[in-house]
Amino acid sequence: MANTLKKLVALTGAGISAESGIKTFRDSGGLWEQYDVMEVASIGGWRKNPQLMQRFYNERRKQLSEVEPNAAHRILAELEAYFDVTVVTQNVDNLHERAQSSKILHLHGELTKARSCADSNWVLDIGYRPIEWGETAPDGSLLRPHIVWFGEAVPMIGAASETVAEADILVVVGTSLNVYPAAGLVAYAPRETPIYVVDPNDIVCPGRNVTSIREKATAGMEKLKKMLLE
Repeated sequence: MANTLKKLVALTGAGISAESGIKTFRDSGGLWEQYDVMEVASIGGWRKNPQLMQRFYNERRKQLSEVEPNAAHRILAELEAYFDVTVVTQNVDNLHERAQSSKILHLHGELTKARSCADSNWVLDIGYRPIEWGETAPDGSLLRPHIVWFGEAVPMIGAASETVAEADILVVVGTSLNVYPAAGLVAYAPRETPIYVVDPNDIVCPGRNVTSIREKATAGMEKLKKMLLE
């Protein structure tokens, strides 16, 4: 049955999780105001002060354990009854998983996992627990958050590009399309593919067939579901 369904690809960003209580960097009162991004989200920051970064991500993991998926996450999962849905997310939280989406591609890593500093293929599911300072992988290197930081390659960008290139419908929700390489994914969608953008701000996709829903993620996804199922 799945093979007969239209392929819906959803590109999601911080805005879809904000209404669950996940702090974003870019919003007023967000993490930018507490931390310099290069101190806590770059490979240079890790080399300079790994203990600070370990504490930062331990805090993010604890916060994640205290929040729940919202209606926007759940609607994407519900759409699997009508479409072949793949979520390509810039988020490192697990709220799409907890909302029961079945196909999720994490561009920037996963907060509930850790990995070896020496071997990026050795990944450990740690759930919500902190990574203790000095904790090591079997190869003896420090454990680090399984996050793609500024200054590092995005290993899943190729798979994401291929996924978007097969989309019959593209949904962009909660992302400003300002951070590359993720922002460039829209260009891989076929020219005839309709694009639905759910965001309270005006997100521009030049030369594309775009329907804008100027709402926050939860209200916007409710509207989108109705539009898609009419």
